[in-house]
Amino acid sequence: MHSVRRADDRGHVQLDWLDSRHTFSFGHYYDPRFMGFSTLRVINDDHIAPGGGFPMHGHQDMEIITYMISGTLAHKDSMGNEEVIRPGEIQRMSAGTGVRHSEFNASQTEPAHLLQIWIQPGTLGRSPGYEQKFVRDVVQPGKMGLVVAPEGEGGALTMHTDARLYAGVLDAGAELQHSLPPGRSAWLHVVQGSLAILGEMLHAGDALALKEEEALSIRAHAEAEFLLFDLP
Repeated sequence: MHSVRRADDRGHVQLDWLDSRHTFSFGHYYDPRFMGFSTLRVINDDHIAPGGGFPMHGHQDMEIITYMISGTLAHKDSMGNEEVIRPGEIQRMSAGTGVRHSEFNASQTEPAHLLQIWIQPGTLGRSPGYEQKFVRDVVQPGKMGLVVAPEGEGGALTMHTDARLYAGVLDAGAELQHSLPPGRSAWLHVVQGSLAILGEMLHAGDALALKEEEALSIRAHAEAEFLLFDLP
């Protein structure tokens, strides 16, 4: 069983420094049909203008993942972390009992494009935490790589919940197979390019919600990059 979430149907926020598409209800965008999927709560597709960004603000009890597509993002937080995130890197911040952070385009001349992802934690009230890692070496053409997982499984970034995030890159015409454990759900988000899966053609920004589907065949019609969330 599956359903498609088209890129153009997502919520849209346009500011002088931000052009953002919201897969699920977020901020001023509200759609009761799209409040999240399983424990996946937010996928915001953000284009940030040079020098623009989010000033210091707070979060609590959420696993927050930043996936850089292009450009650079400057991060500062109340835990003392001050980092720049680049394409090929993923950041994981566990908000836990409370954390404050800011995110700005690190360039004054080039735009930044990223996905900000929120997943509900398995337990509340943990101590805040931070990780950042270059993962492109485990996301090779023709394969999927495990990039975030419970307790850092397989060398992935640590996520404090029963969920796994895979990233995949396929050349045009390439195909891969993936099996979901019985009883699990999945959400596939196309980052770039186009994919064919279960008779559906998906393009950048499109997504596929999957339930009771154990065997997936994913084929790229154009060079493609995608994320697959394995969820309870």
